[in-house]
Amino acid sequence: MSSFRGPKAKVARALSLAPTQKTQKILDRRNFPPGQHGLGRKKSASVYKQQLVEKQRLRFTYNISEAQMEKTYNEANRRSGSSGDNLMMLLETRLDALIYRMGFARTIFAARQYVAHGHFAVNGARSFSPSRQVKAGEVITLRERSKNHVQINESLENAPEAPEYLSIDKKKMEGTLVSLPLREQIPVKLIEQLVVEFYSR
Repeated sequence: MSSFRGPKAKVARALSLAPTQKTQKILDRRNFPPGQHGLGRKKSASVYKQQLVEKQRLRFTYNISEAQMEKTYNEANRRSGSSGDNLMMLLETRLDALIYRMGFARTIFAARQYVAHGHFAVNGARSFSPSRQVKAGEVITLRERSKNHVQINESLENAPEAPEYLSIDKKKMEGTLVSLPLREQIPVKLIEQLVVEFYSR
């Protein structure tokens, strides 16, 4: 289950990170940590604190639990190549993350909910697992019975252009993971190396 069920604005302010338009508006107005001492806190943080905060920021960005994050890191570390690049690729190719990137959902939180409710199929097979790893070439389709879903339609209509590793067909209401994303293609401005350092201590 997701770990971010509480007030997202409070978490966003604590981490200086806005995963949704709504939280971005709040951050624009109140870009300091929550609490009575929010404005007066020290700016410099220990290396450990920086690593911890970046790990929390990454978890919040993809709306995943600590257990899921640790599992994903272990898989990224097991693979050849850069652990940081592998970590970002694995997080970005989760089913809920791709549904969000394709524009079917306005937020990663909504994307997770849509998958859990069974609105989407991968290569024709209905999926209820937000953490499902999607492979290059696989097609994500909005199920026929869900094509009148108001929020999904509105989101798709107003969606920004998807990253280059995705191909979207709005008429068919489906999208394809054309290729596994490279780190520089993933629109997440975080320092994943700090997360790698946190777990490799």
